[in-house]
Amino acid sequence: MLSYNELRKGVLFVLDGDPHQVLEYEFLRMQQRKPVAKTKIRNLLTGKIAERSFHQNESFEEASIDKNPVKYLYHNRGAYWFSEVTDPSKRFSLTEELIGSSGQFLKQNTEVVAMYFDEKIIAIEPPIKVELEVKETPPGIKGNTSQGGNKPATLETGVTVNVPLFIEIGDVIRVNTETGEYSERVEKSK
Repeated sequence: MLSYNELRKGVLFVLDGDPHQVLEYEFLRMQQRKPVAKTKIRNLLTGKIAERSFHQNESFEEASIDKNPVKYLYHNRGAYWFSEVTDPSKRFSLTEELIGSSGQFLKQNTEVVAMYFDEKIIAIEPPIKVELEVKETPPGIKGNTSQGGNKPATLETGVTVNVPLFIEIGDVIRVNTETGEYSERVEKSK
């Protein structure tokens, strides 16, 4: 059992029968009042984020989340298809709502982590950084830095990110999947 002051950032716990993850945590102690843990939590089944305060008389069950590696295969008609890493014949699909924004960074044969709660997949964790090829971007014009020296680039998965002016079509760049931002150029186009 977890007490209210153990709900640190990243902790997984069960609240009202659903698994939740702590996104933000602040411990408040005011004069002549009982201490309070002010948190921002995300329901891992629905994806909803809520702010909630917990008091010292509350305790929680720790959520047992199992993590297994799976391989992303393809996206078709609103469903993302995956298979077990060792056995490609064991395929399953997940909805776009369950995958969320991380689906836009997945390319074929990418290994991701499936999170299970009560033997049901509740979320997919992509790698923190992925390497994607630039398919479309306007040419960088020398001296055009009035907007911070960035320009939009469409990547091979269809997602658009801001990149520096020196990035060209065919370059392979590394993108942070948590923030959706350009990280670095991995390979220059030939």
